[in-house]
Amino acid sequence: MISDAPTTLCYVALGSNLGDSVAHLMAGLQALANHSELDYLNISHFYQSKPHGPQDQPDYINAVVEFKTTLQAEALLDELQKIENDNGRVRKGVEHWGARTLDLDLLFYGDNIIETERLTVPHPRICERAFVLYPLRDLIDDKGGKGETNLKIATKASLHDCITKLSPEAKSEIKEYKIDG
Repeated sequence: MISDAPTTLCYVALGSNLGDSVAHLMAGLQALANHSELDYLNISHFYQSKPHGPQDQPDYINAVVEFKTTLQAEALLDELQKIENDNGRVRKGVEHWGARTLDLDLLFYGDNIIETERLTVPHPRICERAFVLYPLRDLIDDKGGKGETNLKIATKASLHDCITKLSPEAKSEIKEYKIDG
């Protein structure tokens, strides 16, 4: 449980396609749930998707998580990268958009627009990625659509607009992933 300090609502995308992807996502989610400066964790359904980038790699398992934090945006980025590293993420010498054990991308940090050398929020490619849009929709739909008005995905694009604009191919490359058990 976080302190009474002001909090910011955040959305983070999770993805994995190396080893036991579900276990990597669950470990990432557990690390977020256990973090002393994060609270109110909501998790989307899991989705299986084709890789975005080189196709000679396994499919990804993806999700989006929603939480509140007292951390500043770049401090949160540091924590996300630490969780990735703790879960075997290798950065050096790895192909761009290549396979990974765990990827955590900060999609939204409240309604802030951030453009620094290390961080761009909202994430600049949300509207192009079914593997982000579908899980994000799960969390927004759980709120009866109320959260969508606060998420400015692109200058004039809503979550619904972005999903509608996805190509039929992009829509066919993603499906809900059922976890056994």
